[in-house]
Amino acid sequence: MLAGKRLTLSFDNGPFADVTPAVLDLLGRLGLPATFFVCGREARDPARRVILERARREGHRIGNHTDTHSIELGACGDPEVAEREIGRAQDALGDLAEPERWFRPYGAGGVLGPRLLSRAAVRFLCHGGYSCVLWNSVPRDWENPGGWPERALADVARQAWTLLVLHDAPTGAMKALPRFLDEALAEGVEIVRDLPPDCVPIRRGEIAGSLDGLVAP
Repeated sequence: MLAGKRLTLSFDNGPFADVTPAVLDLLGRLGLPATFFVCGREARDPARRVILERARREGHRIGNHTDTHSIELGACGDPEVAEREIGRAQDALGDLAEPERWFRPYGAGGVLGPRLLSRAAVRFLCHGGYSCVLWNSVPRDWENPGGWPERALADVARQAWTLLVLHDAPTGAMKALPRFLDEALAEGVEIVRDLPPDCVPIRRGEIAGSLDGLVAP
């Protein structure tokens, strides 16, 4: 049994009309909260925005996942890239965003390392009052659409509080989401809206945790 373990759900890189509504239907039936991290380019698409508006209306958190999902901030020497990738995406979210500006950097496959953030990005996040949300479980659902639940459950088992990264994208992976959630709930996992503090090293513009190894020198 996994009783006493906590799990926070997050979804990156959506929404997609043939995937995300079914995810929202499932979360609604089970009464579960999630955070959807969205790129600016998707938030500017009117058809996709309708789906995001539904997610927001149903109580889910909408966060910023960069503008283009193509630049590792810590690997780019352009001092203006943080404003472009973070600021433009936040502008695109507009009223979808909450007062607390939730931001998740592009990790190129979910890698936590010095390519994740630059010093300029940290300054931009702090100056803008952002909260930077990382993760401690990436079961690589895009690579193994049917087998990722076992990896995710193993992560839940090994730590007290898991912040899981899934992708509401058309890979087929979300077909396994009902099975994963059923198993987690049956094992006694508590699925919560809050975020584990260890995964939020910047909170409302203040350094709240360690950035060691996450910022390019």
